[in-house]
Amino acid sequence: MGQKVRPTGFRVGVMEDWRSRWYASKREFGELLVEDFKIRKFIKTKYQFSGIPKIEIERTRDQVVVHLFTARPGIIIGRKGQEVDRLKGELEELTGRRMELKIVEVNNPQQSAVLVAEDVAQQLVKRGSFRRTIKRTLDQVIDSGALGIKIELSGRLGGAEMSRQEKASRGSIPLSTLRKHIDYGFACAQTAQGSIGVKVWIDLGEYSDEEKTDGAHAKTGEAPQKSKRTHKR
Repeated sequence: MGQKVRPTGFRVGVMEDWRSRWYASKREFGELLVEDFKIRKFIKTKYQFSGIPKIEIERTRDQVVVHLFTARPGIIIGRKGQEVDRLKGELEELTGRRMELKIVEVNNPQQSAVLVAEDVAQQLVKRGSFRRTIKRTLDQVIDSGALGIKIELSGRLGGAEMSRQEKASRGSIPLSTLRKHIDYGFACAQTAQGSIGVKVWIDLGEYSDEEKTDGAHAKTGEAPQKSKRTHKR
């Protein structure tokens, strides 16, 4: 089971929070669900090189709050906040609702599975050797402080005629242990020979350890290592 189930979805409602937080009647639910999908697709397409691992959406009766996590907040905020104002206007035009954007900085991109998968995909598109790419990525993620990482590639690797799968892992990946924070990411590399799928699992330790670390920093008044800088608009 641990090999088939998406780790984040497996933990939602138990240890992980929902990516969309709102309540709607049966009549409105489908429309709002499609609207969430459109918002995420629009932002990811427009800022595909901004390092966006996830987008969280909250709704109240009269407005939509979008929490945009990014490794490069300067690209989205722009000079004097002009770019984020433009994005806010485009989202309001897309949805017809009042929007509020909160930009959250991701300080350690090497511990975000989505960003690691997208980085591997970009290197494959640039015709990099997949074995060298995998080995370098494993080293970088372990050096960043992660407890374990697993990478799986699937497709016409190295331009071969027949598609195949290649797996590589380092450290621990306890997929069925719910108290373990396993981050999962997927990306697709559109190469000249065809599409190559990239899956990444990263073990970030236990959720309780993260809470203790954040609580200790709150008591001492120090900023935690994974501190996030937010920009409201």
